[in-house]
Amino acid sequence: MENNFAIQLFENKKVRVVWDAEKEKYYFSVVDVVQVLTDSDNPQTYWRVLKKRLRDEGNETVTNCNALKLPAADGKKRMADVADIEQLLRLIQSIPSKKAEPFKQWLAETTLSPRKI
Repeated sequence: MENNFAIQLFENKKVRVVWDAEKEKYYFSVVDVVQVLTDSDNPQTYWRVLKKRLRDEGNETVTNCNALKLPAADGKKRMADVADIEQLLRLIQSIPSKKAEPFKQWLAETTLSPRKI
């Protein structure tokens, strides 16, 4: 899979983004999006709990999330859950946040032109 990695900023918070040239899709780090929307001190735990709750409810969005190797804080590449635009919009609906609408607007601007990253 040929892809390009970039870090985009939303309100000065980093969001890891991958452009998959083969599928012509953007993928966003779910943990980064959770951090942006919740300001959680531990977005990994927030995501793990949310993912379990959504699975228990039968939500297929979680099942359809992919995992890609993304650079971690220590510089090493690690497997991370990622979501495409459609999956991400569904996940955003499950997170109560005042930042949801501004984030959706940012998401639209970020993905407006293919291969912007």
